[in-house]
Amino acid sequence: MSAIGVFDSGVGGLTVAREIIRQLPDENIVYFGDTARVPYGIKSPQTVIRFSIENILFLLKHDVKLICVACNTASSLALPVIRNNFRVPIIGVITPGAKEAVYASQNKRIGVIGTKGTIKSRTYEREIKQLDPKVKVTAAACPLFVPFVEEGWLSGEVVLSVARKYLKPLRQAGVDTVILGCTHYPLLKPVIQEVLGKGVILIDSAKQVAFEIKKILASEDLLNRGKGGRHKFYVSDNPEWFSSLAQRFMGKKLMNVRKVDNV
Repeated sequence: MSAIGVFDSGVGGLTVAREIIRQLPDENIVYFGDTARVPYGIKSPQTVIRFSIENILFLLKHDVKLICVACNTASSLALPVIRNNFRVPIIGVITPGAKEAVYASQNKRIGVIGTKGTIKSRTYEREIKQLDPKVKVTAAACPLFVPFVEEGWLSGEVVLSVARKYLKPLRQAGVDTVILGCTHYPLLKPVIQEVLGKGVILIDSAKQVAFEIKKILASEDLLNRGKGGRHKFYVSDNPEWFSSLAQRFMGKKLMNVRKVDNV
């Protein structure tokens, strides 16, 4: 039975997998977390492209009908290249998030936060400007947010003071909409909201990504008609660490996370 393939540099993509499961409960999912080579946000574009191709080749061994690149860094750096090399539909997390932000913004001032790699690539900026050239984009890298989430530091004075520092340019620019340009960041939503204020809309692209996947599969007549999908999880290293963190992202423990030696 064919499945939806999902890959990420680590655990963050589970926020996307969770939303796909919520919107498409009958679909089988094969998730691959490249935990041996995480993080991608500090790697060169060439390295991220190579890792992404290797991850896709792994997923293709599992009879996938669509691949979701659930990593903002890989979506921003590798997607244009990998789309030309594979016949299977490939969807990233950038375009759905950008579309939703442009739709949501009233004052045409949008903020983007992400890893250094995502922000440096300016992919969100280009995507937003293509949709609406009048939008003013303010971007900020928030490198400490990922380790905070992975250590379980989701609130408290340290997290709050770092968030204030990172988000200061967005506040000064008067943005009314902010894209959470990293799949870890939704777990820090309460802190980010507190710093930016209640009036600022936070865009978590997972919902839009799952919606786009549903649309593509429906148009290709590839939706699973079965009852209840099966979900498999693979990692390139440290399945115990992945399983323990997964509860934070999925809301439940993951059993049988398998380690693969050669991606």
